[in-house]
Amino acid sequence: MPIKKELLDILACPACRGKIVHDDEKDTLNCCECKRSYPIRDDIPVMLIEEATMPDNLDKP
Repeated sequence: MPIKKELLDILACPACRGKIVHDDEKDTLNCCECKRSYPIRDDIPVMLIEEATMPDNLDKP
């Protein structure tokens, strides 16, 4: 189920307060600033820092 634009407009990353965008392919919410990826479970965004994942390529120099 797609995330409504109105919801995306008010959501912010809880870690850095960056803008959130929906990744349709992975069905996650991604922060444009810190690159954290937040899961969506049962059509509910899980906006908890401890549930977020970071891209693998950020860990490597």
